[in-house]
Amino acid sequence: MSARALVTGGSGMLGSYIVSHLRDRGWAVTALVRSLDGRDWLREQGVDLALGDLGDAGSVARAADGCDVVFHAAAVIGSGGDWEAFHRGNVEGTANVVRAAEAAECRLVHVSSTAVYGRARWRDEPTDEHVPLPTLPEHDVYGRSKQHAERLVLAAHARGRLWATVVRPPVMYGLRDRQFAPRVGPVLERGLFPCIAGGRTTLTLVHAGNVAEGAILAATTEAAGGEAYLLANDHPVTVRDLVRFAELGIGRGIWSPDVPVPVGRAGFAALEVALGALGRGDLARHARGTLEMLTRDNPFTSDRARSELGWAPGVTPEVGLAEAFRWWRTHRANGSVRS
Repeated sequence: MSARALVTGGSGMLGSYIVSHLRDRGWAVTALVRSLDGRDWLREQGVDLALGDLGDAGSVARAADGCDVVFHAAAVIGSGGDWEAFHRGNVEGTANVVRAAEAAECRLVHVSSTAVYGRARWRDEPTDEHVPLPTLPEHDVYGRSKQHAERLVLAAHARGRLWATVVRPPVMYGLRDRQFAPRVGPVLERGLFPCIAGGRTTLTLVHAGNVAEGAILAATTEAAGGEAYLLANDHPVTVRDLVRFAELGIGRGIWSPDVPVPVGRAGFAALEVALGALGRGDLARHARGTLEMLTRDNPFTSDRARSELGWAPGVTPEVGLAEAFRWWRTHRANGSVRS
């Protein structure tokens, strides 16, 4: 398929994979960027750069003009509690993207997140797209903002304003990762990473390149219009796998002793208290979620994406995780990514 796409967040991790995969398929690509600095690698791929911001409706509309598909991968992320910032970036920004796609008469693929499920993800049965989205607690500003953004997109499709679909990835890793590897890498490179319950938990973690493939498949599947797809378990990767593959990327051995679950829970409870005492309530609130990630198997199923979109993730953890940590180590040393 020869077409033109706009990618918001094209300089970020997921956006960069979407860009690369589209270019490999012969698509013309425009990336919406807030700055032209440090974007040479996009130019080298033949990508047109559109200077703008999600908060500037005019710049988004100009960038989308003439496109066949908009891949909306840009988002405000983080553990902070500033609802206004998340609302501006993720809700108002998405509203501008919807209007731009409508004016351009093009398709829209909105990248949401499994954060829309909150703690409702933990069920006796695998969590799929039919599980209703819960009312999230007020402090979960990221999850709430992604819920609001999804509703804007799907409502616009339902009203016939445009053709739109939604994909929901969990935590991602890959090249240009500025979230997962920079947070976990400094812990792993110390050479000690205790594995709770033997590290047998299957992590809610996917490779960004595999998510990019799913997003492109959604864009080119007519029946995906008005639907949401979980891209949340490409290949099984356990905590023990994470340690093993990170060793390859970091370039050192990591001792990962087995820790009983009660000991792990006590440790995270102490961490939550300590972070609260240090005035980091934003991080303290995530202590329980981190513990659950390390002790509860990935609750999601991506069967629908596999059957309806033909999603067949190609990047395996042993390749992708080693590559991600290798990129983090190299670019951290160059000062281009913070730990």
